[in-house]
Amino acid sequence: MGMGEPFLNYDTIISAIEILNDKDKLNIGARHITVSTSGFPDKIRAFADFKLQCRLAISLHAPNDKLRSELMPINKKYPLKEVIAACDYFTKKTNKRISYEYVLIKGVNDSIDNAKELVNLLKGRLAHVNLLIYNPHEFAKYERPEIKNVNSFKQILDESQIENSIRKSMGDDISGACGQLSGKQMKKVN
Repeated sequence: MGMGEPFLNYDTIISAIEILNDKDKLNIGARHITVSTSGFPDKIRAFADFKLQCRLAISLHAPNDKLRSELMPINKKYPLKEVIAACDYFTKKTNKRISYEYVLIKGVNDSIDNAKELVNLLKGRLAHVNLLIYNPHEFAKYERPEIKNVNSFKQILDESQIENSIRKSMGDDISGACGQLSGKQMKKVN
């Protein structure tokens, strides 16, 4: 996750999944394979029709189009309404829960109002929200959210019966956590 968009290379991703799943190769069960995407509706639908029952994760990070477009410019081309409609197709076709990845960023998307909007977006859907605490690094202006805000955000999801968990961050003490390594590599290239 976070190192490229798999659905921009759809045929290669499907080939890789088939190799991973092949009983004569790596023999990894399809239910243990998750593809994480920023949300390409046509590819989400194609993935729903794929013969193997793999899991799907959506990098969401915001509960509305305005904020999501700021954080993820792809949202300008594929707004939430289209992404969520494709996700609904996926869950209807596969009966599989989708994991919605949500990086909490201090003062950006970690408010009570953001949590309530997220509830409204996902209520009634087969969903699990994976809350991630932002890992600060020198290549971005954002900050780690306050723990009280993380807990309040989670509590609103809990009270609304939106399945969720807070992912424990590992490696941030050595700048090796999610999002930190790519920044170092980009600095080397530039």
